[in-house]
Amino acid sequence: MSNEDVIVSLDIGTSKVRAIIGEVSGSSLNIIGVGSADSEGIRKGAIVDIDQTVQSIRSAIDHAERMVGIQISDVYVGISGSHIALQTSHGVVAVSNVDREIGDEDIERVLQAARVIALPPEREIIGVVPKQYVVDGLEGIQDPRGMIGVRLEVEATIITGAKTGIHNLRRVVEKAGLHISELALMSLASGNLTLSKDEKSIGTVLVDIGAGSTTVAVFENGTIVATSTLPIGGEFITSDISIGLHTQIEHAERVKLKFGCANMDDAAEDQVFKVPRIGSNMEKQFTQVELATIIEPRVQEIFQLIKAEAFRLGYGNAPGGYVLTGGTISMPGVLAVAQAELATSVRVGTPDFIGVRDPSYTAGVGIIHHVTKSFRSRGNATPKRSAVKKTTEEKVGMFERMKNWLSEFI
Repeated sequence: MSNEDVIVSLDIGTSKVRAIIGEVSGSSLNIIGVGSADSEGIRKGAIVDIDQTVQSIRSAIDHAERMVGIQISDVYVGISGSHIALQTSHGVVAVSNVDREIGDEDIERVLQAARVIALPPEREIIGVVPKQYVVDGLEGIQDPRGMIGVRLEVEATIITGAKTGIHNLRRVVEKAGLHISELALMSLASGNLTLSKDEKSIGTVLVDIGAGSTTVAVFENGTIVATSTLPIGGEFITSDISIGLHTQIEHAERVKLKFGCANMDDAAEDQVFKVPRIGSNMEKQFTQVELATIIEPRVQEIFQLIKAEAFRLGYGNAPGGYVLTGGTISMPGVLAVAQAELATSVRVGTPDFIGVRDPSYTAGVGIIHHVTKSFRSRGNATPKRSAVKKTTEEKVGMFERMKNWLSEFI
């Protein structure tokens, strides 16, 4: 494993923080390590406690480092939330080469030209997604490198976010001892990983249902065209179970993960479990069917809200239907409820890599896939390296730093 081809993504979610290590070898991508930790300090996808979030990030990074035996220094961080907005833009430059052959430098300059837009002082540009290039009036070009022309244009989507949210995200990652190589919009990264070329072309709604929030993203004509975040997710199901069974949240979460079923028709009467009751030392027994009567109405409501949001965005009848991802999708019966409520084609999108074939890993793996793809499109072989192997000297140095730190308190 060489140092130059290891990249790390960081997915800071409401319930889990995940650090995923990818190895790029030629044109192939392999996932070689995953570190996860319970997320503290995050509510509905937003950072509410800096120190707790830093500790969760550090725990996930340490887990990933131990798994692969490397020291992580740089990460590609996913960003999402209700503050994210999309804006169309247009950039124009003159081709700089004497022979008028379009190169990487021209593409970089035209993308920079597209970034020159009027923004309110409280907003910041996160990234630029090219929709198409135009060379001397010829439209529909996806990669103009090597073409001959005088005038290069780009039609692009500018991704912007609130400065407060972006700066808080940067702050927690940097306080965890890491450097942010790049911020990546999680819905865009997940879409590039899970949607086929045809799905992105004809129009498809990608739905990422996490613990604290749900992101609805629409892809059309090959790129993301709309995105929205709803303050609903798997935590609401846990809360309903807690109230319905009169038990604590932690017990409700455990029961949801082990026995949860979103469709009463799929629930089994002989599946039984016990939970301790609030205000009592006694445990009460319930069946999976009784649990499903609590879960199904909430899951139905979630998909009704998703459908309403898709129609609000103008893509409720998207020809490509809906693709579902996120940790909440893993619950049995969710797909059946989604198909009934959305009344169109619905499928689950998961990463096709060994060890991470689960909808909850889609965003983290998608970031690595997205970053690798974008660097190749710019003509670079691999992204900036994110990690190095731990050597004996480094391990001794870490021990010395720890000893010196402890000596300050002695």
